[in-house]
Amino acid sequence: MKNSRHRIRTAATLTALTLGTAGLTALGAPAAMAAGERVAKLPVSSYSAMAVDSARERVYISDDTRSRNAGQVLVYNFAGEKVGSLTTDTSPSGMALSTDGSTLYVSQSTGILSFDTLTQTRTGQAYANYYVDCPRDVAFAGGKQWYTEVAATSDCDTRSSRLYMAEGSGVVNTGWNDLGRLRLWSGPEAPGRLLMGQPRTAGVTDPFLTAFDATGSTLVRGPERRFADAAGKGALDLKDVAQSADGQRVAVADAAAGTRLLDAADLSDAPVAYQPLPEGATASAVSFSGDGKYIARGAAATGGTADLLVQPADPADRTAPLEFAFDGALEGNRVAPRGLGWSRDGARLFAVTTNGSGNEYWLHIIQPPAAQHDSRFTGTLSTTPGQAVVGEPLGIRGRLELDGPAPAEPVKVSAVRHDANGDRRLAAVEVDADGSFTVLDVPALVGDATYTVSYTGDLTHRPAQDVTLAVAVAKAPTALALTAPAEGVKGEGLEITGRLTGQGRALPAGITLTVERADKKGTGVLTSAAVAADGTFRINDLPRATGQVTYTVGYAGDELHSGSTASATVRVRRAG
Repeated sequence: MKNSRHRIRTAATLTALTLGTAGLTALGAPAAMAAGERVAKLPVSSYSAMAVDSARERVYISDDTRSRNAGQVLVYNFAGEKVGSLTTDTSPSGMALSTDGSTLYVSQSTGILSFDTLTQTRTGQAYANYYVDCPRDVAFAGGKQWYTEVAATSDCDTRSSRLYMAEGSGVVNTGWNDLGRLRLWSGPEAPGRLLMGQPRTAGVTDPFLTAFDATGSTLVRGPERRFADAAGKGALDLKDVAQSADGQRVAVADAAAGTRLLDAADLSDAPVAYQPLPEGATASAVSFSGDGKYIARGAAATGGTADLLVQPADPADRTAPLEFAFDGALEGNRVAPRGLGWSRDGARLFAVTTNGSGNEYWLHIIQPPAAQHDSRFTGTLSTTPGQAVVGEPLGIRGRLELDGPAPAEPVKVSAVRHDANGDRRLAAVEVDADGSFTVLDVPALVGDATYTVSYTGDLTHRPAQDVTLAVAVAKAPTALALTAPAEGVKGEGLEITGRLTGQGRALPAGITLTVERADKKGTGVLTSAAVAADGTFRINDLPRATGQVTYTVGYAGDELHSGSTASATVRVRRAG
């Protein structure tokens, strides 16, 4: 059992509370975490189902080895510790809790087992029609056990499935059947409703989702829906289903379309949908919290793309989700299909993750924050130095203010620079104890640039509204320094030396400087002076007139550097 080492990418509102107006600047003494996560490595190489018993604080996990040998259901507590196991005659597959949570039903090849969740002992078994190797799914609805069966020992995902009701130690054929390994969902949200979905496999081009009324003596089918259009596009690729706490909505994890939200009455699209999953993420799991406040949406994604989003269950609430990006050998890198479950009070979220090969699994116990507080940028952004110069370090200064307790980890802000070359994300920086921060940049172009500074929030704070600052980036200044003799002689050689220097990026090679000479006979242009690699140059002249002679040297500048001039005056006398 280990603490998770991955990082949450974005914070979101998980409960709406009325907060005080007193502001807390970022980073005081660390406060106790309002949310946390623990991870347990599961001793299985396959996964089938998870059931959460909130009354006794137990999490049950079954694998999908499809073996005729004795198997077990793993039992964990809400702290992520393995506290036991339930022995099965053959490999377990599906699981379901009775409405009151007192009985756990586990499907295996010889039937459906029942266990007392208080004593963790087996209390019965309903025998199936066939002894098969294909996994069965099981659900509890209308006070009865329901299970699916593929009457085969191979090709489990393509054969015909049948739906049965367990009755005592026997079974009753409901007459409902179709191709593929049919999946079942039920729950305390609508105890008389049984949902059945058809996975998308070979031979099934337009899978269905349907609901049954299980309250009477006969199973009555309600609404059914297939999702492909007339051209055959948009077919369901079913991974998971969940019912909202009030039973009015059905959420579907569709690997082809993301998270679908449906009206439970007729399975039509709900008026408002959830925002799309992050680009590159494929839906794999979905679960509503028992208190009705949140929805968790699991996905398979790579790298830093979020695999888990936790957000308000109301799709009209567009607050940014709390996003988890799983990406590591110690935690998995995606949420397994049907791998999400909540405690009844919404205080804990359980997520099963897997690796890319699907042969290692982890149980994550996540405690969402009890409350999130506001954050804001105060005042206006400013730059240091005041004038931005291309190629020179520039600081974007501001101040962040947080309500509520101080975060346990350092607060960071990030920024994006937008200029003629597009957007460039700058390195995030930590916020000082007084809330001040300085984001560093080195502008690469002359002209207008806009800096957008963001705080994406943390486990206890909502994101702040972005702030922007328009900056005019100037050319880097240059300077010319001349060293000339105080006196010269008319008609005799005179040498002036100098150096050209510039800020920002290095001056280009091959620079030549203009040279003018002004005396009592007028002003004329002399031979230009070549600048060496170290910036030095020499000017040689034969003065043509006596008196004050002024030499003016000029650099025209380039795309990144401004021009500059310098002058030196020499008193010229007659020879002898």
